[in-house]
Amino acid sequence: MKVFGREPAAVLALFAIIVKLLAAFGLDVSTDVQAYINAVAAAAMGIAIAVVANDGLGAAIVGFAQAALALALGLGLDWSADQQAVVLTAVTIVVGMWDRTQVTAPVPAGAAKPVSPAV
Repeated sequence: MKVFGREPAAVLALFAIIVKLLAAFGLDVSTDVQAYINAVAAAAMGIAIAVVANDGLGAAIVGFAQAALALALGLGLDWSADQQAVVLTAVTIVVGMWDRTQVTAPVPAGAAKPVSPAV
């Protein structure tokens, strides 16, 4: 059994988002420190997905885009939350559309089918 099941990118992305949420709302840190935490979480997610999926160029690109934006914000880029969300959403969707055709699930499709109860 694989640790991350059939969707390693989704599980690892969830972990990265939790770290980002904690940095934004749970930790009492400066804007600069928050930007660095977000950059590290995004970059680590991209690397982890690239390793787990064995073909994670798309994940690495999304992680890089998130890390680059977080660093740019930490260094003074003045974008609203809406602008940031639109750019990152666009990057994620474009890469995801391409990546879905490239990545092979680590668990065979037959292993994910539910067992029907005996009648």
